[in-house]
Amino acid sequence: MKLVFFSLTGQTRRFIKKLGLPSYEIDTSNPFYEMNEPFILIVPTYDIEVTEVVNDFIEYKSNQENMLGVAGGGNLNFADLFIFTAKDIARDYEVPLLYGFEFSGTDEDVKNFKKVVSEIESKNP
Repeated sequence: MKLVFFSLTGQTRRFIKKLGLPSYEIDTSNPFYEMNEPFILIVPTYDIEVTEVVNDFIEYKSNQENMLGVAGGGNLNFADLFIFTAKDIARDYEVPLLYGFEFSGTDEDVKNFKKVVSEIESKNP
């Protein structure tokens, strides 16, 4: 299983690097890539116009079927809008919202998210 992520400012990319797990970064110039394996999606919080490439990726070939859940990064100062992109994806594509972290995540976020990934891997060998 891989982590698939989208990063604009580098915050999400920094979080992924801290995890040290196999990952794939969605290419903004060509989001049409088929994963062919189960994955967890990690996204930052931006307006739909900015994250539309993520929807293109999800809806390409078998990607939606292989998406096991979504996690989001954001800024807690935005209150109810914290990780709203991940919340919208969870709702729109009917997958669980697995985790939320602020900016590039803390050491505690890394530990907790790795535990989430491990639990999902054990249920989806």
